[in-house]
Amino acid sequence: MLKIGIPKGSLENATIELFRRSGWKISVGTRSYLPTIDDEEIRCTLVRAQEMSRFVEMGTLDVGLTGKDWILENNSDVVVVQDLVYSKTSAVPARWVLVVAEDSPIRTLKDLEGKKIFTELVNFTRRYFAEQRINLDVEFSWGATEGKVIEGLCDAIVEVTETGSTLRANKLRIVAELLHTNTQFIANHRSYEDPWKREKVEQISLLLQGALRAEGMVGLKMNVSANELKGLIEILPSITGPTISNLFQSDWFAIEVMVSEKVVRELIPKLLKRGAVGIIEYPLNKVI
Repeated sequence: MLKIGIPKGSLENATIELFRRSGWKISVGTRSYLPTIDDEEIRCTLVRAQEMSRFVEMGTLDVGLTGKDWILENNSDVVVVQDLVYSKTSAVPARWVLVVAEDSPIRTLKDLEGKKIFTELVNFTRRYFAEQRINLDVEFSWGATEGKVIEGLCDAIVEVTETGSTLRANKLRIVAELLHTNTQFIANHRSYEDPWKREKVEQISLLLQGALRAEGMVGLKMNVSANELKGLIEILPSITGPTISNLFQSDWFAIEVMVSEKVVRELIPKLLKRGAVGIIEYPLNKVI
């Protein structure tokens, strides 16, 4: 049995959807911390991302998904099996940034000497500023962190953001970026050394990676005559090259290709002008 930790909270739905596209159906009850999965060799547990790496390190869980930030925060000794980027849920990687009020005199990290900071990422922040040889007071924030600097309860905060738009809307200013973070698929060292568990983990990793690679990609099928084939191929983007086959007892060809979803709306009219007919667009679950 392989014990997998599913991150409860903001990553929960994205993780369950990623596993679905990878071939596993996970169902979560409204009051259960033990989701069901359609694989008799796997047991799932819902765990907060902030605690995931500790349970994986201890071996309570064999593997789990959590952010790089929380692995560093807990200083956990785990195997990073794979980096995961949820392109449909995050336009850019999340960043932990040092933030002050818009009118604050603080302009550089050195200006924080002797100041007070609130953050959820306490251990990482303390280590970061110790390495910078800047002495300050770092305290844990139980939430509403942005409000603490707005109300003057501290001099600065270290907060996670993607675009920074919410910070700017609250008249806050980013002084520096401390950490870029993304989701990681991690494993316990002893579990990863077990031949059966490692094979299972690598199977999951391969299919998760395939599902992520398929995000933003679609398949296109079309037919084209022999006379129009060369001109059509000239404008057809592809990861490698299109699949081309003869239609039965005909001088027409069937073409199949994978392309970025972003180019399809401009590409299809061009394909029609180059002689393509019967164009079919279909979604992709995995690209291996």
